[in-house]
Amino acid sequence: MAEAEKRVKASHSFLRGLFGGNTRIEEACEMYTRAANMFKMAKNWSAAGNAFCQAAKLHMQLQSKHDSATSFVDAGNAYKKADPQEAINCLNAAIDIYTDMGRFTIAAKHHITIAEIYETELVDIEKAIAHYEQSADYYKGEESNSSANKCLLKVAAYAAQLEQYQKAIEIYEQVGANTMDNPLLKYSAKDYFFKAALCHFIVDELNAKLALEKYEEMFPAFTDSRECKLLKKLLEAHEEQNSEAYTEAVKEFDSISRLDQWLTTMLLRIKKSIQGDGEGDGDLK
Repeated sequence: MAEAEKRVKASHSFLRGLFGGNTRIEEACEMYTRAANMFKMAKNWSAAGNAFCQAAKLHMQLQSKHDSATSFVDAGNAYKKADPQEAINCLNAAIDIYTDMGRFTIAAKHHITIAEIYETELVDIEKAIAHYEQSADYYKGEESNSSANKCLLKVAAYAAQLEQYQKAIEIYEQVGANTMDNPLLKYSAKDYFFKAALCHFIVDELNAKLALEKYEEMFPAFTDSRECKLLKKLLEAHEEQNSEAYTEAVKEFDSISRLDQWLTTMLLRIKKSIQGDGEGDGDLK
């Protein structure tokens, strides 16, 4: 690191600036990168991140955008293990360079990495959603629709958890409509319509009924699915305010295909709206 700094200083002197200042900066770049890799081997992640950052800034000075972005990504990956916020700063710096170069697919990939840091390390779901949305936008612009859909489904799941049901419904319906005509993906379409219907159901029972009719019309294969049959049983139980029948229908479904955490949460929210369900927090089992 000290050697690299020496070379950077030397490159600033007047005569060096006239003769071969860039060579000194190139050498400094190499040294910072070597130092960063040694820090990585020693598992000193913050120092590695810092050294990669220094290299990235010098690459920028040399007008070498691609190398600069690569170093910022390396810095981000090192910082991920020690300083999540600093990792995000470095990845954002890389994204700025990639978008400037028109490399939107790779920028989208790094937005996903940032979203994952917000999900797991910093637990800021609103910010994770924003980065997944940005990633989906870039993927769509590059016609990478299946990658865009993956990001949008993350957004929908979180939106529903945050009770932003309308947003979740729009995404599930859009992705469902996009996948139902694709022979490889149409099997998943029933899941998306099922999730959209559950979000409708939490808001309003009548909306859920109308939505269900619409999905069956759009996608006839949905009618025979276990998800559609479950929804009909739940709507009936809800209409009769029959908490036991509701629980029974869920139990039966769960015995064949396990409910994940998201579905369990949504089904519980609906069950709480059945009057006389005096089980405190409610339970589905």
